[in-house]
Amino acid sequence: MDAMKGRIQAICMSAKKGTAKSCVEKAEVRVDFGIVGDAHAGNWHRQVSLLSAETIAAFRAKGADVQPGAFGENLIIEGVDLKQAPVGTRFRLGDVLLEVTQIGKECHSHCAIYRVMGDCIMPREGLFAKVLQGGAVGIGDELIVEYPALDRPLTAAVITLSDKGAVGARVDESGPVVADLLHQAGYAVVETMLLPDEQKELEAALINLADRRQVSLVITTGGTGFSVRDRTPEATLAVATRNAPGIAEAIRYGSLGVTKRAMLGRGVSVIRNQTLIINLPGSVKAVRESLSFIIDALEHGIQILRGTASECGQGEALLHRPTA
Repeated sequence: MDAMKGRIQAICMSAKKGTAKSCVEKAEVRVDFGIVGDAHAGNWHRQVSLLSAETIAAFRAKGADVQPGAFGENLIIEGVDLKQAPVGTRFRLGDVLLEVTQIGKECHSHCAIYRVMGDCIMPREGLFAKVLQGGAVGIGDELIVEYPALDRPLTAAVITLSDKGAVGARVDESGPVVADLLHQAGYAVVETMLLPDEQKELEAALINLADRRQVSLVITTGGTGFSVRDRTPEATLAVATRNAPGIAEAIRYGSLGVTKRAMLGRGVSVIRNQTLIINLPGSVKAVRESLSFIIDALEHGIQILRGTASECGQGEALLHRPTA
């Protein structure tokens, strides 16, 4: 079978979350919703889940007695290596068009399969997609893979760190400002989050956004000061695969022209795989100022990071990574 084409081997759905999915011959897929009648459908980014038939067969070969739908998957696809499909890949199934939004998922509690086998493939092998065009799908329908265009919009996520905000005692004003400025700069903002100042919680969110959501840019706001609860830089450094200090340096340099207190900011800028992560201060004024110093140079740096642009000598100081 052509590497760019596959077929639906099984369609699975369940009316309630946490229950095993059962197989059906056909299903209706609704735009920006998912499979009609499936409990996991809805207005979010994980509307339809997919697994490779070959991956399931390999898991069965280890002795696992699993039936279609056992992993919570909606569509089992044969003939396509889904592991080669990054976020942004589109699957065309007749009139239906799906776009991959996440690779794998975090399991907060181990399922029955894991308890028996000591392993589960959905957290690392499953794909999740949103529905761009609706229609009907049936067993045996052809699936055509459309890999992401190199010039597609860069994606971004915004995380606000605030203990008071997380419990509803304070309105998050800086996060929406960041999201709006990124939107104006041409980014598709796919996630906004409000978290308490908990290092491990932020680490988990950054890992999920970089590894599973594969966003181009993550901006955090808040938690960069001297308070004992300000742990944003520590969480960011903990998940980094490479350093990118010039961006944070540019923010501090520019901010020093506004206030000498900018030297007290501890924000960092790093890379995790193909995602750029930047810490901003928590106030609306500081957020606007900080982004104004860096926003114009970020797109080129992210394109280099993702392999869609070549290096150039002009305007690279902000993105320079000095070596010892």
